[in-house]
Amino acid sequence: MSKVETDFLVIGSGIGGLSFALKVADHARVVVVTKDSLEQTNTAYAQGGIAAVTYDPDDFEKHIHDTLISGDGLCNEQVVRMIVTEAPEQIKQLIRWGVKFDRALDGRYDLAREGGHSEHRILHHKDNSGAEIQKVLSERARKHPNITIYENYFAVEIITQHHLGQQVKRGNPDITCFGAYVLDLKTQRVHTFLSMATVLATGGTGNVYNTTTNPIVATGDGIAMVYRAKGQIENMAFVQFHPTSLYNPGERPSFLITEAMRGFGGVLKTINGKEFMHKYDPRGSLAPRDIVARAIDNEMKVRGDDYVYLDVTFKDPKQIIDHFPNIYQKCLSIGIDITKDMIPVVPAAHYMCGGIKVDMNGLSSIQRLYAVGECSSTGLHGANRLASNSLIEAIVYADRAAKHAISTYSEKDYIRSIPEWDYEGTIQNEEMVLITQSYREMQQIMSSYVGIVRSNLRLQRALIRLEIIYRETEELYRKSILTQKLCELRNMINVGYLIIKDAQNMHESRGLHYSIDYPKHTGE
Repeated sequence: MSKVETDFLVIGSGIGGLSFALKVADHARVVVVTKDSLEQTNTAYAQGGIAAVTYDPDDFEKHIHDTLISGDGLCNEQVVRMIVTEAPEQIKQLIRWGVKFDRALDGRYDLAREGGHSEHRILHHKDNSGAEIQKVLSERARKHPNITIYENYFAVEIITQHHLGQQVKRGNPDITCFGAYVLDLKTQRVHTFLSMATVLATGGTGNVYNTTTNPIVATGDGIAMVYRAKGQIENMAFVQFHPTSLYNPGERPSFLITEAMRGFGGVLKTINGKEFMHKYDPRGSLAPRDIVARAIDNEMKVRGDDYVYLDVTFKDPKQIIDHFPNIYQKCLSIGIDITKDMIPVVPAAHYMCGGIKVDMNGLSSIQRLYAVGECSSTGLHGANRLASNSLIEAIVYADRAAKHAISTYSEKDYIRSIPEWDYEGTIQNEEMVLITQSYREMQQIMSSYVGIVRSNLRLQRALIRLEIIYRETEELYRKSILTQKLCELRNMINVGYLIIKDAQNMHESRGLHYSIDYPKHTGE
């Protein structure tokens, strides 16, 4: 198997990738490529739920307003309106597929409220909503006769005219994607996957940082591939740090304490038990994530503490366990009974608001290449994501991309004259320690200098250090037989560079980008 041909190639298997696959599979052949198991995705780690207007007194205008406020003036309002108004139909689709959202005793959906939301509008399944959605979509994808799944296959590069020997310049509107070179992680052989259209659903970038709630597969692969293919990337400065991950040194990824716990009434406190959020925002513990994360970061630095507390001990114990069974069990496993003990929490890298720039059909700047989910930049999030807007964004855009792809592409769009992967001059790399050490250095650079609070000096220092690792890694890449770790390191260095450069180009503090050199943004 050196060459695979399909109608649609989907790289990634979270809610965006699998919902696209399911929506087009009744009309065409689909190949899904995923570098781990089908179920190992960012989606599966999403605890809180999925935001959509469901009942009065909520309405579209409230959800739109909350999203725009959270995005700090950088959202595309047309996109926000489109996603919010199309959300209810996509929720119905998830339910038809078999997703079970929690209901109250009266039979209505039990809607949660999270930071930045003015109403209860989060549909959820206990505190593991993403895992429920992932399970249902994975089961349906595995059973569909028109979907072929390649697990433990790593997309190395998207294929463009560059691989046909043509020069491609960044910003060229004629760059076209013909598929992808994909590494079989078991055999270390690279295969050529050709398609009429390709969908990147590769998830987030959290592992660029030391502390993240993302699974280990979240290494920014799609964003890096598009950047190298001269596609358009935007808004990479806006890295969302979730305010509350469980403080448990040595555990990676960090265990997420869902925002829904603050929506449930949880209160943030310093180690000596004092509330502090009202010093920073009148919404207190329910302020948007960027404000809460910076507040926690500041309290820890001022006091010299390693963490703060999230307190729900004053709530009914039965309700706590019923609403948050996984968090209860996880904390209990390290000696914390959340019905009696406060939870130690710290901010952790959580969500990339920028990424591959796409239009309202999910099309990137590269022809025949779509991007959906966290790897894309749609204009919904602006400078800061409103809680639980990510899953709904992914499925709305998957729906729009699926409709566009089905109506646009046909058999004539195949390009079969793609050369196979060139192994010439490559050898087995015996220096895994170099990759591991560079991986750690890259994460340390990003965490130390490009975190919640930044400065011009820190960003420049990060760039200088990252460039050294970049040169060393590219040299290894040119002469080595490919491995997952080497490819991931290369991708994360690209992503780190994009975050730094975008942050350097921002001469204001806005949303998730906060610089001590530009403490207030100048725009409206």
